[in-house]
Amino acid sequence: MKRKATAIWKGTGKEGSGTLSSPSGFFDNSPYSAKTRFENEDGTQGTNPEEMIAAAHAGCFNMALSFQIAGKEFTAEELKTTASVSLEKGDAGFSITGIVLDLKGKVPGMDEAQFKELAEVAKENCPISKALSSVPISLNISFSS
Repeated sequence: MKRKATAIWKGTGKEGSGTLSSPSGFFDNSPYSAKTRFENEDGTQGTNPEEMIAAAHAGCFNMALSFQIAGKEFTAEELKTTASVSLEKGDAGFSITGIVLDLKGKVPGMDEAQFKELAEVAKENCPISKALSSVPISLNISFSS
């Protein structure tokens, strides 16, 4: 399986801008620029690579966790994960310095200890976590059955 996205950029790093597109239409010429990346904290003016990493990680983690839960013969009523990607400037330039996954889960009939155990397994084994293994990833869990 292969998935694609296309980035087009015009101009300098600081003053230029670009668009992101994907065959699914999810990114349909979505704007991005240095301004949307570094100056627009609420994300209303366009996307940025860190936001896309956060979306990919949250989605992949939820799917991996749902497979873990189904493997124990339970069904998640809802898994809601917010991924927060931290980008910081250091001596060698900008780096992603950490990712926090904030999970709220509701799985009828499952106990909290088992849910937390499965969530840790999913965090370690989802493909996006594996791809980002050089970055510290933490997990906060809120659970109800």
